Amino acid sequence: MTSTVEGRPGAGANTTDSGPDDAGTKAPLGLTLLALCAAGLVVSLQQTVVIPLLPRLIVQLHTNVSGVTWLFTASLLTGAVATPLLSRFGDMYGKKLMVMVCMGLLLAGSVICALAATLPIYVVGRALQGVSSALIPLAIGIIRDTFPPKRLTTSIGVMSGTMGVGGTIGMLVTGVIANHTTSAHPVFWITAGMALLSTILIGVTAADTGIRHGGRPDFVGAGLLAGLLTCLLLAISEGPDWGWGSGSVIGLFVAAVVLTAVWVFAELKVAQPLVRLPLLVGPRSLSANLASALLGFAMFGSFSLISNFVETPADKVGYGLSGTVLDVGLYGIPSTVMMTFFSFRTGRIAARIGAAHTLALGAAIAAFAPLSLAFFHTHGYELIISNVLQGIGFGISYAALGTLAVQHVAMSESSIASGINSLVRTAGGSISGAITGSILSAYTIGHSNVPQLHAYVLSFVLLGIGALLAAVVAFGNGVRHKHVPH
Repeated sequence: MTSTVEGRPGAGANTTDSGPDDAGTKAPLGLTLLALCAAGLVVSLQQTVVIPLLPRLIVQLHTNVSGVTWLFTASLLTGAVATPLLSRFGDMYGKKLMVMVCMGLLLAGSVICALAATLPIYVVGRALQGVSSALIPLAIGIIRDTFPPKRLTTSIGVMSGTMGVGGTIGMLVTGVIANHTTSAHPVFWITAGMALLSTILIGVTAADTGIRHGGRPDFVGAGLLAGLLTCLLLAISEGPDWGWGSGSVIGLFVAAVVLTAVWVFAELKVAQPLVRLPLLVGPRSLSANLASALLGFAMFGSFSLISNFVETPADKVGYGLSGTVLDVGLYGIPSTVMMTFFSFRTGRIAARIGAAHTLALGAAIAAFAPLSLAFFHTHGYELIISNVLQGIGFGISYAALGTLAVQHVAMSESSIASGINSLVRTAGGSISGAITGSILSAYTIGHSNVPQLHAYVLSFVLLGIGALLAAVVAFGNGVRHKHVPH
C-alpha cells in the first residue's frame, strides 16, 4: 500500500507504510503497551543501575568522583546523540526495527560491562547502553501510530512513567546484588538478560504501522552534536581538577560554542537535518523542550547525589546516612510507588487542565524534593519524604511531558518530535551529572576525595531551582496556548 504525504524540503514525497511484513502482527494493544513498557523499564534501569556502585568503583578502578561520573555521563551523552538519529531512522525504516536495534546495543553494552576490568572499557560499554535511550521516543511514536485517540494520553503517560520506575528498580537490584558480592559484573549480566527478554517480547507483540519516509540520515549533524556535547561535558567535569582558568578548560568551552554555531548552521542548510530546528525552538516546541531539559537536569542529577549521600558514613565525615548500596534502592521504593501510581492517572488530570498545566503542577511538586533535602538531611525519614515528593512530581510531569511534546505536531513527525524532546532531556541530565560531579569534586574535606556537606546542599538547591524553572516554563506554555485543544 502506498500513500502520499507532504515531504520535508528535499525529501521524496512518496512514502510507504510498514508493508506486508508487519501486516500479520495483530497482538492486542494491551500486550503491545506491556512490551514497550518492559523495554522502557530496562532502558531506564540501565541509566541508573551503576549509580549505587559509583563510590565502590572509585576505589576498584583507581579514579576519583569526576572520573567515575563518566560511567553515568557517557550513557546520557550517547543517548542524547542517538535519540534524534534513531528517531529519524524510525521514520525511514520503521520504528519497531529501530527499537530492536536499541535493545541489541543495550544487550551488547551490558555484556561488555559485565566483562570489563578497567574504566575505559566500562565507559565503552556504558556508551553502547546509552544508545538505547532512543527507545522511549520510538515507543511513543509506535503508540501514537497504533493506539486510538481516546487511549493515547494515558498510554503515553504510562510509557513515559517507566523512566523513573525503572531507575529506582535499577538501584534496588544493584543494592541486593552488592550485599552478596563486591563485583559490579552481576548487575550487568542481569541487565543483559532483561534486554534479551524484552527484545523477544517486542518482536512478538509490537506492530509497525506508521508511514515511512525516504531520505538520508544527517551523520554530519550527529557528529557535530556529539562533539559539542563532549566538549561541554568534559570542560564542566574536569574544571575542578584542571583549573577553570586553564587553557584546556577554556579551549573546550570555546570549542563547544564554535561547534554549536556550526551545528546550527549545518542544520539550517541540510535538506533533511538531524534536528529540525522548528521542532526544537518553534513557538510551541521550545517551551516543551526547555521544560524537558530542566526536568532531566533535576531528575538525573538527584539519582547520583542521593546515592552518594546515603552511602556516606556519618560517623566518619559528620553527615550522611551511613547506608549500604541496598539502602539506596530501599529508600527509592516510595518514589517508584508514587511515580507508578500517578503516571497511570496523569491522563485524567491532563484531560481536565491540559498537558502544560499538568506538567507545571508535577514539576512544582518535584522541585520540593531536592529543596527539602538541602535543609533537612539528618534522618532517613526526611529522605523518604523527599522521595515521595519526587515520585509524585516526576510521575505527573514526565507523563504529561510525553503528550505535550507531540500533541501539536503532525502524526508523521511524532517520532522525531518526541526524539528531540528526549534529546534535550538527556542532554539536561548529562549537564546535571557533570555539574554536580564538578561541585562534589571542588568542595572536599581536607586533601581527601570526600565532598563537603556544603557541596551536597548547593547541588540540591540547583536541582530544585531547575525543576521550579520547568514549572514556570510549562505554566507559561499553558497560558499562551490555552485556547488550543489539549
